[in-house]
Amino acid sequence: MPDEFAARQTDGVSFQNLNPGLFLDRSARVYPQKTAVVYGDRTYSYAEFNRRISLLAGALTRAGLVPGDRVAYLVPNIPEMLEGHYGPMRMGGVLVAMNTRLSKREIGFIIRHSSAKALVFDSEFSGLVDEVLSGPHDVTTLVEVADMAPTTGIRGAVEYEEFLRTGEGVERPRFDRSELDTIAIDYTSGTTGEPKGVEYSGRGAYLNALGQALDAGLTPQSVYLWTLPMFHCNGWCYTWAVTAVGGTHVCLRRVNAEDVFSEAAKQAVTHMCAAPSVLSLLESSPSDTPSETLARLDGIKIFTGGAPPAPRVLRAMESMGAELHHLYGLTETYGPSMIAAVQPEWAELTVDEQAQMKSRQGVPTTTLHVGVRVVHEDMSDVPPDAETIGEVVTRGNTVMKGYFRDAEATESAFAAGWFHTGDLAVVHADGYIELKDRKKDVIISGGENISSVEVENVLMEHPAVLETCVIGVPDEQWGEVPKAFISLRDGLEIADSEIIEFCRERLARFKAPKRIEFGDLPKTATGKIQKFLLREREWAVNDRRIG
Repeated sequence: MPDEFAARQTDGVSFQNLNPGLFLDRSARVYPQKTAVVYGDRTYSYAEFNRRISLLAGALTRAGLVPGDRVAYLVPNIPEMLEGHYGPMRMGGVLVAMNTRLSKREIGFIIRHSSAKALVFDSEFSGLVDEVLSGPHDVTTLVEVADMAPTTGIRGAVEYEEFLRTGEGVERPRFDRSELDTIAIDYTSGTTGEPKGVEYSGRGAYLNALGQALDAGLTPQSVYLWTLPMFHCNGWCYTWAVTAVGGTHVCLRRVNAEDVFSEAAKQAVTHMCAAPSVLSLLESSPSDTPSETLARLDGIKIFTGGAPPAPRVLRAMESMGAELHHLYGLTETYGPSMIAAVQPEWAELTVDEQAQMKSRQGVPTTTLHVGVRVVHEDMSDVPPDAETIGEVVTRGNTVMKGYFRDAEATESAFAAGWFHTGDLAVVHADGYIELKDRKKDVIISGGENISSVEVENVLMEHPAVLETCVIGVPDEQWGEVPKAFISLRDGLEIADSEIIEFCRERLARFKAPKRIEFGDLPKTATGKIQKFLLREREWAVNDRRIG
């Protein structure tokens, strides 16, 4: 390694390695008495928040963890999950925030694949954790959060607050951290069926958090409501962005319309992120809600992604006083990489015309700059004619380091020096990008990635199934949902409900097909199932083949 490169990686007079933990260091110094976290009746100032992080880092150190060790979390959107985005990082650990909706099989895979040394879990998931840890694993430290239910103490788990107290007075060893070191691994469904561990660097997370703060207009007066799961791309990096500006995190264990409306009013919420399914939940909430929890979202900036906002939803959000913005991104891009940046002249358009403009995926976010293109197979750019379809590719500071322990998948994703998203799009004359289809066999339902191959593999385990094909089909609430086309073995019959329940027992419920269709599958002359024909049929009334 050249000496010049080595020097750039060492903190000095004119260089500091970046990581989003630095945001808390500053906010605790600048706003020590300001409210950092709110959850029900609990509040923490930035000074208290910072102290709890130091205790958590110390407790992990006392437990024997060292820099580079993975710390897995299975915790909903409560303060302990937010603390997980800082404590492990402060002692050099790597956060593995797991989707709380996953099945035992999926959680077990992530814990084993990441070689997690510590597992922090909420009591709600104690039964699942107990089953997972009955198999092979590397977990040596088990910590249980008692939020809505008492601790169970399974397998010697230590209660979270008791664990924090063990961090008192612990001197953490100094360690050299490069901004290119991994600070988090987020698992996402891959087209091969097995989850892939997406590695986030300190530099990428720091810059993307700043980009979200800029694009969202976050300030020290901002109050952010946690309706987006923190496990999803680390909350699109808002776990760090809100702290960066000294804003307030309002935690919400579960999302329901009444709680969203009441917290929005009670805490004077200014910002929130939400999947389209959450917007539909708010839009369809009963009109006879008690006056103190009426649908008042006055002045709140809402950022949505996973599916374009429908005109009906846009009208509903605006009628509640909200300002809706559309984002696009992937786990591999730290969450949002494009935003449908609103132009001043759009204010003169009708609501339906505005929805059309805002439904596009848009332009690069602030920190990604010009690192998004739509290209032909030879990597040349498609013309901005709103008709020629190419693949969306991206590169820059906010693209993942790669897939954890999967060099082959990383090399494939980074072909020709760009990250290949697998999404197909057109470019409009104004430079805005609009998605039209998916190249990868990934379904995005309510903001959650679902590998169609993974679902197909489970379906093929059923003794009555001869062949199957799974695609995403339009759905008003979730954008798109999995539909299974199944060819049964000769002489066998089975009910839709039995197939669906079979999948639910083996997969997270949101991954199970919502609809089933039995019959022969379209094939090529060589016997390959023509998935695109089924997709064409199901999306015939749409001008794009994603929801």
